[in-house]
Amino acid sequence: MRLGVVLPQPELGPDPVTLGDFVQAAEALGYDHVVLYEIVLKTHDIVLKDKKKPSSPNDWHDPFILMSYLAGITNKLRFTTGVTILPSRPTVLVAKQAAGVDRLSGGRLRLGVSVGWNRGEFQAMGAEFGNRGKRMEEQIAIMRELWKPELVTFKGRYHDLENVNLGILPVQQPIPVWIGGYADTVLRRIARIGDGWCANIVPPDRAEPLIERLRDYVEEAGRRPEDVGISLCATLNDPQEWRMGKAEPVDWGRFAQQCHDLGVTDMEISTTSFGNLKTVEEHIDAIRQFKEEVGY
Repeated sequence: MRLGVVLPQPELGPDPVTLGDFVQAAEALGYDHVVLYEIVLKTHDIVLKDKKKPSSPNDWHDPFILMSYLAGITNKLRFTTGVTILPSRPTVLVAKQAAGVDRLSGGRLRLGVSVGWNRGEFQAMGAEFGNRGKRMEEQIAIMRELWKPELVTFKGRYHDLENVNLGILPVQQPIPVWIGGYADTVLRRIARIGDGWCANIVPPDRAEPLIERLRDYVEEAGRRPEDVGISLCATLNDPQEWRMGKAEPVDWGRFAQQCHDLGVTDMEISTTSFGNLKTVEEHIDAIRQFKEEVGY
């Protein structure tokens, strides 16, 4: 089971040196990957929610730009978006950005995608909200074709490409595409076309029935369980605020063992604490302690 960290951008701020210090420390500690969240625009409902918290959960750099910078100051650490709202973005542009990051990083990108929920952001991006699920399936198919060296001709329901090529291709053929979400439709989509499931912050006991259902769908799709990765995210912030609903400190060693027993392939830790950890040194110390306790 691979261990990763979530980059706590809202608390560390936009300064590249601070963000780089955290990511380089994660690599030095032996973490496998770093997760970058994203929201392109704040909409009215998000701004209202943010006023209730000392730090905003939505102040993130564009992940492709930031990953390009971080790739230049690291050697082994892999990068994953958690998640890119693919249907709100132009398909060919995302394919180009992802290919560029993968090439610049030497093949260290995992692209996490989802359909999203924020209608206001879709409107501002000039993207249709209602067909986003079906459109995303077509987007994934197109990107996988564009990441190949051959010229691509694709005529689908939402896209029309004729004899085109990205030029700069990714190192990985293809870039792994993991999908986030919990609805039954999403689990079926992952089973059919996903390389993995981004489960985000879900305790192992609540994830277990979803994982079992996903594996059934994977088998129905004629694929092997090992073809589809699974990531769960833990959090070091106040446990009372977490979905586990527990007030006592979490036994992270036991948590990791539960994930391992469920067949989770990737476990990430988030140190975002809504203001409890204030400096990059505190965040680094937190991921150091977590790794020691988990024992990976």
